Amino acid sequence: MLRLETILCTFSVLSVAARADFKARNCSEVREACVAKGFSFSHVPHQEIPGEHLRVCPQGNTCCTQEMEDKFGQQSKQDFENLVDEMSHVLRSTFVSRHQRFDEFFLELLENTERSLNEMFVRTYGKPYMQNSEVFENLFAELKRYYTGGNVNLEEMLNDFWSRLLERMFTLLNSQYVITEDYLECISKYTDQLKPFGDVPRKLKAQVTRAFIAARTFVQGLSVGREVAQRVSKVSNTPACIRALTKMLYCPFCQGLPAAKPCKNYCLNVMKGCLANQADLDPEWNQYIDAMLLVAQRLEGPFNIESVMEPIDVKISEAIMNMQDNSAQVSYRVFQGCGQPKPAGITRSARGVSDVYNARFRPYSPEERPTTAAGTSLDRLVIDIKEKLKLSKKFWSDLPEAMCVEDRVTAGNASDEDCWNGHTKGRYFPEVQKDGLTNQVNNPEVQVDITRPDTFIRQQIMALRVMTNKLKNAYNGNDIYFQDSSKIFNNTPMYTNVIVLFFNLCISYIFPCVEPGPSVLMLMV
Repeated sequence: MLRLETILCTFSVLSVAARADFKARNCSEVREACVAKGFSFSHVPHQEIPGEHLRVCPQGNTCCTQEMEDKFGQQSKQDFENLVDEMSHVLRSTFVSRHQRFDEFFLELLENTERSLNEMFVRTYGKPYMQNSEVFENLFAELKRYYTGGNVNLEEMLNDFWSRLLERMFTLLNSQYVITEDYLECISKYTDQLKPFGDVPRKLKAQVTRAFIAARTFVQGLSVGREVAQRVSKVSNTPACIRALTKMLYCPFCQGLPAAKPCKNYCLNVMKGCLANQADLDPEWNQYIDAMLLVAQRLEGPFNIESVMEPIDVKISEAIMNMQDNSAQVSYRVFQGCGQPKPAGITRSARGVSDVYNARFRPYSPEERPTTAAGTSLDRLVIDIKEKLKLSKKFWSDLPEAMCVEDRVTAGNASDEDCWNGHTKGRYFPEVQKDGLTNQVNNPEVQVDITRPDTFIRQQIMALRVMTNKLKNAYNGNDIYFQDSSKIFNNTPMYTNVIVLFFNLCISYIFPCVEPGPSVLMLMV
């Protein structure tokens, strides 16, 4: 009898202690935290309730209803998307603003150069120039068309410009003759032999070609970087990722611990799992940045479009004067090859050479180069963008680390006993996973299907690979026809889809993949 009384007494004491403990762990702090975060739930328990209804958070005693857990899931998705958007804001803004500045600079440089040439040639050559100004207008129109993505062969276009200029000048310098279209066609056959403009066309062609290839490729590169950054920062979450984020960010509320922050290593594993595909972008992104920096070096040096374009009026005038000085010899050799043209008769003006081109430009001095375009200079633009590009390397693989900092998500020190480890307050023991999709096979926090890479991310990887190939060619002075970047991203060619599918199969079945060479990459454009 005494033993039974003892047992009953002990049970009574334990019951009172349990009730006291349960009463102490009420949900008022949780309710206040939910209100502070803007949640509007139809019901928040005043005290913990059994949690058998929960599907993500621990199912012991809880402060969460099913409605609360569902809304926490929705908010977790939104919080994650907002955080990625915030973290990538500087990167995206850099590419948007620098693309705009470079594009504005190059276009304004072309406009200023054309205007300067027109003003100086009107002043220097007068009526003969104005009667033939369309030759120069066509030159700048084609240069602009090339820069803005047109399918223009620079060398052929420049050769055509010099041929047209030769025809017009020969006609002006031999106005005492009737120069027919057939005769002009004959003259063009002797252009290479005659070299009427001296060495200027050859030198200028080399300079203009290299400078425009570098300028167009670099701006196109900024455009591709801008598009990739904007698109990849718009993350798409898998159900497994949303579950992991909910468990990390809001399950502490359900446990009556709304102030608890995730352990850092716990946060890193969640973010590496959710951003596994983005991390796979990093190797190609880094190669793209390196290629951009190489072309930037060219823009500072021998491929500087500003140093080529600003004195172009002087160089073309030099060529004109060269032909004027050698007009008699040029005409003699043309007459030998094409025959003597018919005299124009006394009704035509037999103007002398000096009446046609009677002035010379003064020598060009590089020190006099003004700040002509977009209120800046190419050198300043390149120095600025190089620093920004260097800072953007490894952005995608460093993103989880950047997100899992104390001010944003975590409790700080990974060994902190007071951080949320996914179950309770305490130390987080699992090791941090490596970056990338295939390394998430044993991620303890996010179930990641490593056999199904994100096709959208793979398309961005291929876009970067194509752009890197073009940048490397531009660095060597070689031209590759550009397709508009909007077509690369918005209307992905069939060949791109085929290549992406091939790489997906490679990863799915875990067999070695051979990267496509330049010839295969070119199929994409």
